[in-house]
Amino acid sequence: MSDAAKLYQVWVYLQAEPLFWLTLTIGAYLLADRLYRASGLFPLLNPVAISIILVSTCLINFGVEYERYFDGAKFIHFLLGPATVALSIPIYLNWNIVVGAKKAIVTSVLLGSLFAIGITYAIAVILQLDLVTTKSLLPRNVTAPIAMGISEIIGGVPSLTAIITIVTGIIGAALGTFVLDLFRIKNMAARGFAFGLASHGIGTARAMAKDKEAGVFAAVAMGLSGIVTAAIIPLAFFIIRDFL
Repeated sequence: MSDAAKLYQVWVYLQAEPLFWLTLTIGAYLLADRLYRASGLFPLLNPVAISIILVSTCLINFGVEYERYFDGAKFIHFLLGPATVALSIPIYLNWNIVVGAKKAIVTSVLLGSLFAIGITYAIAVILQLDLVTTKSLLPRNVTAPIAMGISEIIGGVPSLTAIITIVTGIIGAALGTFVLDLFRIKNMAARGFAFGLASHGIGTARAMAKDKEAGVFAAVAMGLSGIVTAAIIPLAFFIIRDFL
C-alpha cells in the first residue's frame, strides 16, 4: 500500500471520530489567537474570524458535512451559555464602578438596542426580505445563545440567526477600533461599552484583551442588551401579530 493510501485511511478514520473535530476547532483557534497576538492585536486579524476560515476551508476541501463536524464540536457550542454567564464575575468585582455610571448605561442600552433592531428591520424592508428571514435577522445584535432563543420564539430560523450574529460580532470587533478612533472616543469605559453593545461576545472578548475597565463595561452592555432585546422583539411581534 502506498504512503498516500495509508494517509487517506488515517484521514478517513480521524474524521469519523468526534474528538478530531473538537481538536481541530481548538487548534485552529489557538493558531489564530497566536497570529492575532503576534500582530499586536491588529483588529482585522480577529482570532474568531481566522479560526472560522481555517475550519471552513478544511471542511470544504475534504467534503465534510457540517452535521458530522458539529457532532464533534458541539461541546464548544454548549459552553457558550456558561461562558456568557461567567462574564458576571468581572461585573461583580467592579460593581461600584458600574453603579456609578448607571444612568448612562441604561440610556445607552435602550437607545442602542432600539437602533440596532430598527436599522436591521429597515435594511430587511429595503432588500425586500421575506418575513421568516427578517425575523431571523432582528436579534443579530445580541450574543448567540440569546439571539437564537429570540429567533425561535418569534418564528425565525435559529441556525441562520447564529450565522448572522457571529458575522455581526466579527465585523464589529474588527472595525470597531477604527470607528471609535475616527470619532476620537478615548474613554476606555465608553469604548468597551460600544464593543459589548455592537458586537456582543466577540467584541467583549476583544475589549477584555485590551483593557480591564473596557472589558467590564463591554460585559455589562452585552448582558443588558440581551435582556432588553429579548423583551422588546417578542413583545413587538405579539402586539403586531394580527397585522402580519
